[in-house]
Amino acid sequence: MSQIPRHKVFISFHEEDRQWRNYFVGALGGGIVDKSVHEKDIDDNPLKTETVRQKIRDEFIADATVTVVLVGPCTWQRKFVDWEIGSSLRETKRNSRCGLVGVLLPNHPDFQRPTYHPSLVPPRLYDNARDEIGFARIWSWSPLGSADPVLHAIDWAHRNRYAVNPDNSRKQFARNRSGACALGWRDG
Repeated sequence: MSQIPRHKVFISFHEEDRQWRNYFVGALGGGIVDKSVHEKDIDDNPLKTETVRQKIRDEFIADATVTVVLVGPCTWQRKFVDWEIGSSLRETKRNSRCGLVGVLLPNHPDFQRPTYHPSLVPPRLYDNARDEIGFARIWSWSPLGSADPVLHAIDWAHRNRYAVNPDNSRKQFARNRSGACALGWRDG
């Protein structure tokens, strides 16, 4: 088997899932270059919305080649996750387009199920993971398993980032969405 290249990966996640983000990066054993936002990197209180978006885009996503969205039960509600996915899909003078992978975390109600409920993942991620689009994939991550499937998914997203056009047409979240998190909920 050939060596999987080490990619620059931006990790998007809900702050409540930070422990999973830390575990995820550690489990990959240096197989990626982590480009994600760390605690207290951005203080959004005094900043305007567009300034926060620009900081995320230009200071963290700018040289990443793949964005991994860690999907917990409340991730679908978060404006920062939506902005990060949107910025990752844009091709600009300063930023190249990132590949996109969604990873259902063990705390997600659809973890290790054969399908996931579309309303329980970030909408912009879902837009790109639908079969007819084929830009992104969403799958469950086994934290006790090998890092190889994750690294292969990241490598696939990197190779696919210009093979398929992403869908970034959805209007960006202006604020976090409300509603109960999906803890243990599943329709059907």
